[in-house]
Amino acid sequence: MLRKKNDILLKSAFEEAFPDLLRFYFADADKIFDMKKEPVFLDKELSELFPELEKQGGNRFVDMLAKVFLEDGKEEWVLVHIEIQGSNDKSFAERMFQYWYRIYDRYRTEITALAVFTGEKNQSRPDRFEKSFLGTEIIYRYNVYHIFEDSEDGLLAMDNPFALIVIAAQKAMLAGRITETELNQQRLMVAKALIKSEKYNHERISRFLYFLKQFVHIDDPKINRSFDKQIDILTGKQNTMGIIETIKKIQLEEAFEKGIEKGIEKGIEKKNREFIFNLLHARKFTISEIANLANVSDSFVRKLKKELEQ
Repeated sequence: MLRKKNDILLKSAFEEAFPDLLRFYFADADKIFDMKKEPVFLDKELSELFPELEKQGGNRFVDMLAKVFLEDGKEEWVLVHIEIQGSNDKSFAERMFQYWYRIYDRYRTEITALAVFTGEKNQSRPDRFEKSFLGTEIIYRYNVYHIFEDSEDGLLAMDNPFALIVIAAQKAMLAGRITETELNQQRLMVAKALIKSEKYNHERISRFLYFLKQFVHIDDPKINRSFDKQIDILTGKQNTMGIIETIKKIQLEEAFEKGIEKGIEKGIEKKNREFIFNLLHARKFTISEIANLANVSDSFVRKLKKELEQ
């Protein structure tokens, strides 16, 4: 469940920093895209293009489809398809092609696709789909990036906050390989780099810290309290409220996960409902994403959503 949760958190971070994501992957992004216009994320539309995923119990993959506008002022728009892939998958390239032709068939507009690989350094990273038969040939190439493609020093030298999300993804891979004390130092380094960059306002810093603390997860509450104190010192306590809210959400999820691990059934449903209500209140996750995080069915999340709206 941890890998699935981290993939969904990473998707949320990608959406939060989407303009910086475009600048990170496309050198002339500010000349190509109209950054003054907010991107439109098409999660619902994407699920409609792949109804078979719903029949299989929700989206098996963590993907994004965003509508962005061009800087030249024309009304036309392009679709940016981003696929987050954490493991080797023999059918990955074919699936990327399926996304392309279904999206193109629906929207008939320009599409740029990017596959972000978030696994081990030796992870397979296919960049094309090829098919040929009796003189008929298809070659579909797409952009690829692996989180270890750039070194930590190289990422820190970039004048782009999205590079810190990539570093956070690198650090998350260290969980279980180094002590939690060492992992906390790595996590604190990312937080310091973000605050030092002065690229985000206090609200965005708080939201990034929420992502960072859950994504680079540490169980030890003493270490987490130390992290919070150090952040308070760095920010002059300007982000304290955001951190407090973050801690409450993390504690709720940790309590839920530990209850499952210990086989404690009493009170799980109540905690589950509270966890789902918190995610619904955040308004940052789709029904399928919440269902994946809480390990429940989509229909159960929809039921709680109706209760919340009454």
